[in-house]
Parts: sequence; structure tokens; C-alpha cells
Amino acid sequence: MADLLDISLPLLLVVAGVVLCIAEAFAPGAHFVVIGVALLVAGLAGVLLPGVVTPLVLAVLVFVVGALALWGYRHLELYEGTGRGKTEGSSSLRGVRGVVTERVTDSSGQIRLDEGGGFDPTYAARTISGADAIDEGAEVVVVDPGGGNVLTVAAVDGLDDIDRELERGRERERADRESESADRERERE
Repeated sequence: MADLLDISLPLLLVVAGVVLCIAEAFAPGAHFVVIGVALLVAGLAGVLLPGVVTPLVLAVLVFVVGALALWGYRHLELYEGTGRGKTEGSSSLRGVRGVVTERVTDSSGQIRLDEGGGFDPTYAARTISGADAIDEGAEVVVVDPGGGNVLTVAAVDGLDDIDRELERGRERERADRESESADRERERE
């Protein structure tokens, strides 16, 4: 293989890969680790298999390993974790469910969110103005995230929007049937 400053190409790739992986520790965010891993693997292949690996094979290895490292970084979330505890701002908390950990009134209380909410999913909470207090252990939903660390919540009655709409439809049908029945009774009289 071609020597560059009395250093073989595979050894140069190993050194560059290690330097980039170390640089990642000082500037996290996968700016250097993907290419660093690609260079390191290609360089190690060249060092371990000196007669088989040519510069063209090293280039292909850098490309393939780099693509795999990038895919792993983005899809498997091995580097940054699952991202489950991240929020995109307070508006992303609207509709999130939680559990009351300290009785919630219009002036005090505390909840723990089931998902989202950042590093600490515990928030101060208040009921909707004029609503009854919500006891400890009850399930709640965030109605207004506010913008700070105090959320406005409402008790969950076990029904979601679809269930509520279905129940409204059933009530309308019952009322229509009762109205028709009453009309028939009047006609008979």
C-alpha cells in the first residue's frame, strides 16, 4: 500500500478514526462518530488483512460502514437513547395523560405524566377554573400546558373522544325514538 509520511494508509485511517471518536466526546451530537467509526473499521481491516485490502476496498469499506453507522445512529437510537423523555415545548404536553400524586385543586397539586415531560415527569398542576378537586391516584389529562411548569388538568372519566361521541350519538338516537314514540301515541289518541 502507498505510504503517506511513512505511515501506511490503514494505520492512518485507524489514527484518524480514533481521533474523530475522541473528538466526539468533546462535541457530542454525532458530528464525528459516524465517520470516525467508518474510518476506524476500514483502517483495522487494512491493518489485519494487509494483502487483501486495497485502497479501493478501503474506500468501499468506509462508505459501507459509514452508511451502516449512520443508519444505526438514526434508527436504532443507540447513541442518544430513545428520546422518550424529550418534549418539543410545552404545547407538546397537551393531551398527555398522567396520574395525580398530590391532590389537585385550583390552587395546588402535583401530577406525574405517563409519557413525555422531559427528564422529570412531575409537574405542579391545577384544575380547570371552577372544577372539583381531583384526588390522589386519579388519572388526568393535560388540558392547558401553560408554558411553565404548572399544568392545567382535567380528570379522565375513562372515555376518550370517540367514546364520548358514540355516547352522544346513542343519546340522540334514544331521544329520537322517544320523540317518535310520543308522536305515534298522540296520533293514536
